[in-house]
Amino acid sequence: MFLTITTTGTPERPATDLGFLLHKHPEKAQRFSTSYGTAHVLYPEADDQRCTAALLLEVDAVALVRRGKGKGRGGAPDAALAQYVNDRPYAASSLLAVALSAVFSSAMRGVCNARPERAAEPLPLRIEVPSLPARGGPELVRRLFEPLGWTVTVEPVPLDVQFPEWGDSRYVRLVLESQALTLAEALRHLYVLLPVLDDAKHYWVASDEVDKLLRAGEGWLPDHPEQKLITSRYLSRRWSLTREAMERLELVRLAEADDSEVEDIDNAVEAETEAEEKPTPLAVQRRDAILAALKASGAARVLDLGCGQGQLVQALLKDPAFTEIVGVDVSMRALTIAGRRLKLDRMGERQASRVRLFQSSLAYTDSRLKGYDAAVLSEVVEHLDLPRLPALEYAVFGSARPRTVLVTTPNVEYNVRWESLPAGHVRHSDHRFEWTREEFRAWARAVAERHRYEVEFVPVGLDDPEVGPPTQMAVFNVNVTDEKEAKAA
Repeated sequence: MFLTITTTGTPERPATDLGFLLHKHPEKAQRFSTSYGTAHVLYPEADDQRCTAALLLEVDAVALVRRGKGKGRGGAPDAALAQYVNDRPYAASSLLAVALSAVFSSAMRGVCNARPERAAEPLPLRIEVPSLPARGGPELVRRLFEPLGWTVTVEPVPLDVQFPEWGDSRYVRLVLESQALTLAEALRHLYVLLPVLDDAKHYWVASDEVDKLLRAGEGWLPDHPEQKLITSRYLSRRWSLTREAMERLELVRLAEADDSEVEDIDNAVEAETEAEEKPTPLAVQRRDAILAALKASGAARVLDLGCGQGQLVQALLKDPAFTEIVGVDVSMRALTIAGRRLKLDRMGERQASRVRLFQSSLAYTDSRLKGYDAAVLSEVVEHLDLPRLPALEYAVFGSARPRTVLVTTPNVEYNVRWESLPAGHVRHSDHRFEWTREEFRAWARAVAERHRYEVEFVPVGLDDPEVGPPTQMAVFNVNVTDEKEAKAA
């Protein structure tokens, strides 16, 4: 099996710079040992105007059979005959993808000390793969490569040219052309998508494959329209690994949309410990106040928005009056700890049917949040930058629109009562602000007016006559009269 990479150039920027980028000299034919054979790199043509590098992989069929025994899922297709008759030595597959990674590892990372400016800029590229298994046909090949900026030419290979009535095989001849991609990007596309199109891997897919996929897919996979198919096939349809990869890709997408780092978004739990928090009296009082308000509202289906480590979800599960409880958080680390706290993997079927956890950002609308009786934002709003509050407001009050919304937040006036808190400091390093009672009430009343809710305020904790309670809670309920009038209008 082989592929070729071709670029063009000028005397000022010669095409033979491809040799520097690939770290392989155009005047030499080099060979490299791999687990399943020998890889050769050679240059059929190399001058200032045009340069082509070819990667040829000679597969050791005996090694493939011996090392493939007992691999189970992820092995070659048609396993019953694979030891005797197979296409592995001839058609591009995960074998070629692994060879690409091994032979051109520096080029795939975009590292080139000799020509760093060339490594970072787009090149005129033409990549040819003469024989590529394509489970899904030419249409799938186009759906995978065209969104990445490639011009795709894909020709089905007939089963037998002497018997055209037999139709086409599952193999295609692929030509990719682009003027807008770097060499590193092109190699990463091939590394992921060759085994995806083949829909098989020659080795057992373990958990480290998720990291490999995310590294190679950085910059293009989170927004690819076929992300789910790519992830599932690359991970040999192992659902647990696919789910982990999809969750991490969603976090990357949210970070890019918010122009933030992943670590800045996934910060609901301290990185240095995942131990269960020791409950404080104020935390207990806050949960008790929320539970009392939910019971008073008659809510049965409840959203815990920004559920963190799942303490409130756990408390809600203890009361059978709450028939459906959904914990939502942008942090996958927090959701993982919440799942452990709730013992979801050991929970009985009836109890498990009452609870769900999923990842979402409250800065964006989410159709999954619609139709619930109540939503809780407990110590959440102060973690957002003030300019992001209107987005949260619309996502919760405008789009999801539960009948009841509970919002709790610290009362900054009470901070003077915390002896260990330095003057002028907020209670948590991730708090972007903390409101006075008047500021919180002004915000809540404005939200209620804009979205046709009524609001009342409940102190949580000791209500100090001078500085008020440590936590303040707003209880929003849909204004039924305004709602009817709005619908009539």
